[in-house]
Amino acid sequence: MNLPNRLTVIRIIMIPIIVLIYLFPYSQFNINVPTYDVGFVSISLVNIITLILFALTSFTDFLDGQIARKNNLITTFGKFADPIADKLLVNTMFILFASQGIIPVVPVLIMLARDTIVDGCRMIAASNGKVVAAGYLGKVKTVSQMLAIILILVNNLPFELWRLPISDMVLWFASIVSFASGVSYFMQMKEFILESK
Repeated sequence: MNLPNRLTVIRIIMIPIIVLIYLFPYSQFNINVPTYDVGFVSISLVNIITLILFALTSFTDFLDGQIARKNNLITTFGKFADPIADKLLVNTMFILFASQGIIPVVPVLIMLARDTIVDGCRMIAASNGKVVAAGYLGKVKTVSQMLAIILILVNNLPFELWRLPISDMVLWFASIVSFASGVSYFMQMKEFILESK
């Protein structure tokens, strides 16, 4: 297994570790988790650790792609596992936030539905020998999702100090772009999807 594929596997392995750290019942084991105040906003050490792990894990996505392209190490496994690892990481974070009541469920459902539709479109594209390249909207979606996750983990700092709900705005923006990119993928593949013979 080459280095880019190892990085992809590491990214997948890190996801349950992040979940464990974020959801671990510290109080049940009499573990006092420190919190840090920035003005009137408190950030838990758990959130800080989760943010660091999420950032490092996300960086492996950029790194494995760069290494694979530069050294011509693109493999079938990488094409299969890399997008799955990305979606697992991002969607897991949003599901964690929704399960804790930190964010509403609706934008999460929109993003999950989009990923399901896009995966279906890609399967149909592959079976018809067509390659559907990642579009501009898909890249905007990814960046806005990661920015939303970071802002949520830092409790919307520094914007919360001015009572500006930027994390909510970025979350909803990410869900709208997700929906739009899902429609874009569908439109590219509609001749095959709607084929009746």
